Amino acid sequence: MLFTSVFKPVARWLFLFAALGIVGWGGASPALIQERGKSVARSMVVLDDEELQWVASHPRVVVSALEYPLYQFKDEYGQWTGLNSDLLKRIGDMTGLQFVYEESFSVDQMLARLESGSADLSTTLSMNDERRAFLDFSHAFGGAGWVFVGQAGAPLVQTLEELAKRVLVLPTRHALEAMIRRDYPSIELLSVKTYAEARAWVESGEAYATIESEIGTQLLPAGRLQVGAAVPDKWDADYLAVRKGQPQLLSILNKALEAFPEKELRTLRLKWFGGTATPQARGFWQRMDSWVCWGVFVLSLFGLLSLLWNRRLAVVVRQRIEAQRGLRDQLAFQHALMDAMPDPMFVRDLQGRLIMCNKSYEDALSTRFDRMQGRQLIEVDVMPRQTAQLLHAEFMAQLDTRRTRFFERQLLFKDGLRDIYQWTVPFYAADGELRGLLGGWADIGRRTRQT
Repeated sequence: MLFTSVFKPVARWLFLFAALGIVGWGGASPALIQERGKSVARSMVVLDDEELQWVASHPRVVVSALEYPLYQFKDEYGQWTGLNSDLLKRIGDMTGLQFVYEESFSVDQMLARLESGSADLSTTLSMNDERRAFLDFSHAFGGAGWVFVGQAGAPLVQTLEELAKRVLVLPTRHALEAMIRRDYPSIELLSVKTYAEARAWVESGEAYATIESEIGTQLLPAGRLQVGAAVPDKWDADYLAVRKGQPQLLSILNKALEAFPEKELRTLRLKWFGGTATPQARGFWQRMDSWVCWGVFVLSLFGLLSLLWNRRLAVVVRQRIEAQRGLRDQLAFQHALMDAMPDPMFVRDLQGRLIMCNKSYEDALSTRFDRMQGRQLIEVDVMPRQTAQLLHAEFMAQLDTRRTRFFERQLLFKDGLRDIYQWTVPFYAADGELRGLLGGWADIGRRTRQT
């Protein structure tokens, strides 16, 4: 009942939104699919037989990827994103190439992987003489200038000549490192692993400046570093660097870059470097399509959670009913067991109040359990006053000492003096906590007379 009362309205809403989704899809999706098909058809790359054979025999192109914000970096979900990642994804759609990323943690490590053949491609390497020895470079698809980065508050660095006898820190095998060592020997060049380490050296004052791409400086922390002038006559063009020995791959990439729609490339660069392009106004059915998708998702999630919650409640209720039935059976067995004992037995709590007794206890004191339940022995008139006070004091003292007692004694009841064998033992809960006394007695004199 609980399940049907919740699920029926959910099912009605799901049916309604599904119907709206079909109508919206019918009005918007065909046009969108047709337009996308035209876009892909216009930008598909025509490959020759040798290139097609190379794509078929190389299902994975390994990209050695170094995090360089805006160009290529990992998002909060650990997925590679940025301008170059978007570019490779589009090239993959155009050519059938599948790009697989393997992260590198420095320029030196990335170059070593390309040299050794463990990677095929890099998207963030600049061209220089050293790299041309083992890398081929695609057509350029953009670029930015190299700029000096110095400590905030210090004079802006304008030229390489100003760095004479000063420390310039660069990542190992930086694109400008060989040129600076050759043409500016007076500069104290310091090599570190990453751009982040280079910036840290400048921030601490241990180095005077570093050199980064103008794009990379857009995310510098405010107030710590400052950007100086562009390095004269040096341009950081954007290339796809391919390990030598793969002319087919280089040819495929060049064809893709040549066929890449100029407007789309400009939109990508605006997205990452200069804000996003202004989107066209979406039609009513396109907006409705989005609303319906979200509505169906939310309601489906609600229906699933309702179903799971009802199943969980049913299991809990069934477990509770079974536990209650087991407890009732256990209590019935305990009562039957106590009532079967020929001698009087009782159970009292920590204050001496009666919790349970058997029929023999009721008969011995000529009373009923419901008259004594929850009451101390001195609060009911079932024994002489002196006897009730004596036994109650003994019970409370035994709860303090927690000792068991088994002994013969004479005790005055209302029908006279009796010889009895009395026993009382403390009882405990499963967690070891004292809960009360279990006791009783046997009428020795009556047994002797019967014998």
